[in-house]
Amino acid sequence: MTKVFSLMVCGCLAAVPAAAQSTTAARRDDDSGQQRYQIAVLERVLEGAVEHGVTVTRDRLQAVAQVPTEMLVSDNSHARGFRLEGYGVFFDVSVPSFVTPFWTLQTLDQNDLGLDSAMKELQQIVRGNANAEQALKRVELQVNPMGLTRAASNRPVAADARNAVGSAASVVNPPEPQAAAFDPILKDPAEAYRGEVIDALKDAMLEHSSSLGIGPNEWLTIAARGNDDRPRLAPADTSSRTRIIRLRGSDLAAYLARQITKEEAMDRIELKVY
Repeated sequence: MTKVFSLMVCGCLAAVPAAAQSTTAARRDDDSGQQRYQIAVLERVLEGAVEHGVTVTRDRLQAVAQVPTEMLVSDNSHARGFRLEGYGVFFDVSVPSFVTPFWTLQTLDQNDLGLDSAMKELQQIVRGNANAEQALKRVELQVNPMGLTRAASNRPVAADARNAVGSAASVVNPPEPQAAAFDPILKDPAEAYRGEVIDALKDAMLEHSSSLGIGPNEWLTIAARGNDDRPRLAPADTSSRTRIIRLRGSDLAAYLARQITKEEAMDRIELKVY
């Protein structure tokens, strides 16, 4: 009887570690699933940040150049996140290229397809016909608003008009082009677009990463890379390289604890281009 009891006790004692191990494994699986969920949440946030950059760039172009609101993008943004042991959390974000009708037509002219030459020839043909000139101006505004601005600023006023009694030309000088027409975005839309996207990604890092559990010595990193697929008429984006955006866990914790301001946290975010 004593021998049987001893065997039962030993069996129970052996079962305790096995049960503890099973509980620990189940808890580890739960933690892993929760962490995967939090990473997936930030994936969607980062995709939305890229879309926000698209929207801001489109609105700026429309405001300064009156281009149509449609913006062609090669694809939607895609983000994938991973936890790397001993490093932190890493996100790979695909950023689509974009092209506007304004940019497309500008590219056609740069490729010697004669858009600007054709417009100048039409201006010569319709000169003197007020209705035809107004119709052409409307066409110019639709296809190349900046070209219209430059043409208007460079177009001489006829001497007869300046000397005509009561004419607008004899009273006031032609209006100067609006300063808004020279927004830097028109010089390099691609660079402006990248800037808007990077700013949106930085903001998302600070405001939506508290649940990731980034350790003080770990990093939160985003690799934003340009999508190689693009509309056939889009100019080659030779500056489309990978932007590495990363923030140390201790700096993120300081911001979340309100020990540093958002501006200070933004300054501590590292940006490298490869």
